[in-house]
Amino acid sequence: MEQFIDANGVKVELAFQKHFFGQDSQHVLVICRYEDKWLLTHHKKRGLEFPGGKREKGETLEEAAIRETFEETGGVITEPTFVGEYKVYDRDPFVKTIFFAQAEELVRKKDYLETNGYKLWEGELAEMQTHPEFSFIMKDKVVELALKHLQFMT
Repeated sequence: MEQFIDANGVKVELAFQKHFFGQDSQHVLVICRYEDKWLLTHHKKRGLEFPGGKREKGETLEEAAIRETFEETGGVITEPTFVGEYKVYDRDPFVKTIFFAQAEELVRKKDYLETNGYKLWEGELAEMQTHPEFSFIMKDKVVELALKHLQFMT
């Protein structure tokens, strides 16, 4: 397990195994690729980040990952792969499950809900962590360590 303080000064713990925290995950983060590029969403308030969000009632975490990726980017994924989960110890601590997925296609949509749609990006992690367009979510160790775990970094 990894522990660190995020960009908002909140304690975060990260584990690469299911049900590590003994609390059901209600959120997903999808590290996503499309045609050898990172598939990101442009959140209207936070900036560029990987797609994700809350699980809806009756939905599995995998279904939430598929739905959130499509809603926020138009990316069609069918088999999200479990990567890990992390717990954020804010006022109401929560667990978020991390998935990796390869988008099969991008569907142009009229509405991307709380986002401005997708952005394909070919850059390196160091750029994500320092570039002002990226969300705070992309700047903490969750993304960095998950990418290392997935061997996208050495």
